[in-house]
Amino acid sequence: MSAVVAQPVAVFGCRPRVAGGVCFLEDQVVLHAAGAGCLRFHLEQKWHKFIPGTEKSRGVQALAVSPDRRYLAVSERVAEQPVLTVYELSSVPARRRRTLAAAELPAREAVSLAFSPDCRYLAAATAPPEGHLTYWLWEKQRLVAAVRVESPGSGVCQVSFSPQDNAQVCITGNGFFKLFKYSEGTLKQMNLQKGEPQNYLCHAWLSEEEVICGTDTGKLTLFETGELQWETSVEYKKPPRELEEYATTKEHDSSSDVSCGLANEDNGSQQDSLPQISAVAAYSKGFACSSSPGVVLLFEKTKEKEVYKESQEIWLPQDLFSSEPKQSGRQDIICICFSPSEETMVINTSKNQLYMFTMLTADLMKEKAAYFAYLNFPLHSASITGLDVCIWKPILATCSLDRSVRIWNYKTNTLELCKEYREEAYTVSLHPTGLFCLVGFSDKLRFISLLYEDMHVFKEFAVRKCRECSFSNRGHLFAAVSGNVIQIYSSITFESINNLKGHSGKIHAVKWSADDAKFFSCDTHGAVYEWNLLTGKRESECVLKSCIYSSIALSSDAKIIFAVGSDQTLKEISESSIQHEMPAFGVVYTAVAVSHSGHMVFVGTSLGTIRAMKYPLPVTKDFNEYQAHAGAVTKMSITTDDLFLLTASEDGSIFIWKVCDKGGRILKWEKEVEYAEEVLIMRSDIEEKSQAMLDLQIRVKELQTENYYQLRLKDMYCNEKI
Repeated sequence: MSAVVAQPVAVFGCRPRVAGGVCFLEDQVVLHAAGAGCLRFHLEQKWHKFIPGTEKSRGVQALAVSPDRRYLAVSERVAEQPVLTVYELSSVPARRRRTLAAAELPAREAVSLAFSPDCRYLAAATAPPEGHLTYWLWEKQRLVAAVRVESPGSGVCQVSFSPQDNAQVCITGNGFFKLFKYSEGTLKQMNLQKGEPQNYLCHAWLSEEEVICGTDTGKLTLFETGELQWETSVEYKKPPRELEEYATTKEHDSSSDVSCGLANEDNGSQQDSLPQISAVAAYSKGFACSSSPGVVLLFEKTKEKEVYKESQEIWLPQDLFSSEPKQSGRQDIICICFSPSEETMVINTSKNQLYMFTMLTADLMKEKAAYFAYLNFPLHSASITGLDVCIWKPILATCSLDRSVRIWNYKTNTLELCKEYREEAYTVSLHPTGLFCLVGFSDKLRFISLLYEDMHVFKEFAVRKCRECSFSNRGHLFAAVSGNVIQIYSSITFESINNLKGHSGKIHAVKWSADDAKFFSCDTHGAVYEWNLLTGKRESECVLKSCIYSSIALSSDAKIIFAVGSDQTLKEISESSIQHEMPAFGVVYTAVAVSHSGHMVFVGTSLGTIRAMKYPLPVTKDFNEYQAHAGAVTKMSITTDDLFLLTASEDGSIFIWKVCDKGGRILKWEKEVEYAEEVLIMRSDIEEKSQAMLDLQIRVKELQTENYYQLRLKDMYCNEKI
């Protein structure tokens, strides 16, 4: 087998719309769906442990953790077939324990999962209208019982066990609330539905007999042994005044980085919006639910006629980096969970974000609105279109269709900078110093200074829909692509030096040679060109019209071009011809990266997997393949020291991989890399901070003088008394 090993050390991403998509394994360990698997994250120590999905997985549809936190059940779609898997979390790494399949049932993926209180049984629900409730003795891979669940329409469906009874199962959905009891190989319905059918979006067991349900019209209904006991309607919640005031101020103070007016928020549509209970979770004092975008309500049990009473509102914070702060907090909350000690509540939202709230503060702030904080960092919520690294600093830059640009540190696994713009960002390139970056937006190309706490647009270029840009390795030049033309600019004078014309198709990738003497590009019409930057002419070309190229990489001496595209091969091109082709074995290669040592080649696929292989390329299927992203790999890059591989995907996730040899040893670099600590800061910011410090120093002196005067007065008064 290939001796190149890649281990995921950090994952930044959260898969949206996963039933039970976030849960606690311990008080400080959260598990959530990410990429094509699940991620374990420690809240204090900040370590990441990735559990990859099944081979060729298209991503997690539903997950559940057993009450003893030993087992994880995952529902996936694999090559158009549903797969239901149980993992053992106690083993390191998590071990696939059982795969469940039943030939007698139609092949449909489970959209909701639940373990029984004793962890022996697993209930799974498939999506209506042709839904089934299945009851598994999972350890023996045996389907014990199944029942068809009739539904008038499609929609969200949820299944759960009674907290005390292994045989009692609840299932809710559009038009039904049903309790089933398992007995002698069958599931028998225990309750009869009365009244108008409701569209139940979620439910939670509050006790052995009580179930609270939430509807799409904002109703909370409490059932006891299947009978309706209590019902209330929750109003549509509007953000508290301080959030609105902050958002308005933020919009007025917003810097004019992008010359585009803010879209006016449709206040009328918000006021007319109907509440809907999108998520509910039980805890010892009552339950938490979300009735409107951006808010979780805590309900506590009372001894009055109103069985449960609202006690607290907890709001999503305004995103400090957003260009539209009012909109940033209006995300649908789709999952709520509590830590075992109930000290922490974690939620995930429709925009791939994870937030946390310390429950101890709920008692202290009952009169005021409370706020969530990010679980770790704000994450990308749409396809990542650009990724790049630099030489001076251990950082990577990413940009996305969510209109944001982010700077991550791959050594500390932290987010250093983030800014959201008003236009979609298509491509990003970091200057070798790590102090500047280029970002291609739909309207312009922008040269941005990376400040200590902000990003400042220093220069704009009239390059519309710039899909690719790249600084030269020495940083003195940069290339910007507009359609099928490559424009070369000076990074010092910003003058246009050359226009490289000749591509007939859209250019998908560009690369500089290590010494910046050569420049390479590929396009959608199967052309790979080498350019002379002095003359602006092509020096060599290799055209294969049947292939739409998506990515290229270079050997360290720039004599070999590695190219991937739609024809499912990895090509080695040199001297204007294809020297060697390696098949992709049934997938499309979408990205390629080559180590600076020249000994390793990495490719990303349309399925989101990463393949690691040695160079020279193997003739046979000799590579390590890793399940990673739930969408096609869009960009990948290797750090200057060859120690880290960085990959990004259409699913909005970023993986940081540590590159090792077969024995797990870190590959030695020829020389130790030293990183720069310097940062940029605006003169006005320094002056503002200096003035603030001066004002504080003056205030301290005034207080000291005042205190000294008060003490003298007291001394004089005491002396007179004596």
